[in-house]
Amino acid sequence: MTEIAVIGCGQWGLNHIRVFSGLKGAHLVEVVDTDPQRLARVEEQFPGVRCRQGYTGILENPQIQAVVVSTPAGQHFSIVKQCLEAGKHVLCEKPLCLHSSEAHTLDELARARGLILMVGHVFLFNSGIVKMKELIREGALGRIYFLAATRTNLGPIRNDVNAAFDLASHDISIFNWLLEEEPEAVWAVGSAFLQPGIEDAVFITLRYPSKALANIVVSWLSPKKIRQITIVGSQKMVSWDDLELSTPVTVYDKGAGASREYAEYGEFLRISMWDGDVRMPKVQIEEPLKLQNRSFLQAIECGKVERADAVFAAGVVRVLEAVSQAVRGSGVVELTLR
Repeated sequence: MTEIAVIGCGQWGLNHIRVFSGLKGAHLVEVVDTDPQRLARVEEQFPGVRCRQGYTGILENPQIQAVVVSTPAGQHFSIVKQCLEAGKHVLCEKPLCLHSSEAHTLDELARARGLILMVGHVFLFNSGIVKMKELIREGALGRIYFLAATRTNLGPIRNDVNAAFDLASHDISIFNWLLEEEPEAVWAVGSAFLQPGIEDAVFITLRYPSKALANIVVSWLSPKKIRQITIVGSQKMVSWDDLELSTPVTVYDKGAGASREYAEYGEFLRISMWDGDVRMPKVQIEEPLKLQNRSFLQAIECGKVERADAVFAAGVVRVLEAVSQAVRGSGVVELTLR
């Protein structure tokens, strides 16, 4: 039984509390937040869980083996570092931190202490995203030409990070995981309409070493909630819609190809298109957060993170840094591949 504490019980922190309180192999011991009203709600819903306004007691309690950090992103580095130094395994919400150098520092610290550091890139545990990964791995889509993601809604509007760090971090993590590589170049534009210096809408283009292109549109200032991804391959295409709960993935046997034709006066390219069947593969639906948190417990038991470890998370932060740099005026950022 893993004794667990949760630092931060906002909207997502409450989800962690709910999941871990009912997860086999976990014992939720303590919850920390600076807001007394939030703590009062936790005490009402989860009697028996200790609630405090400071996390020093967690660091000093040898019975607590693991900590979930679900605070504003700007606090992640400091809190995660203290938890690791206190000998605690950590599951930190995304993004791991705001600077990739800090992410590498945390990774090195966790490795030196023999501790698990996992990051809450929860969409890597989404069954629809996992199905797309299976299709790519088995070669069903052929060569990947490009990927496109749209993630919009009216709110919630953050005041600590921009829409890229809040929303695009999901799609960057998904694309990096699906392609098993990190971008080599980033283009981005964005604008801050409501709060100075905090972009509400960001448009991002990524180029990967495999020459696959990716486009991401994110905004919390949009009239419609959209959570969609399209992948175009040389053999087939696939779409994912997170709001289609029963059939989130659709595979299209359609595309276009070019072949060389020879006529009397020379050669030319002939473009042909095909439009075949549409298939909606069966996807086993289970709450991604439950799968993620169960994976965290398994990582503690076996000593290895299955997916979304600190190295992977640092790669996501590197891209977010480049997006911020591009948005602030440089337009395009070339990344040095590790």
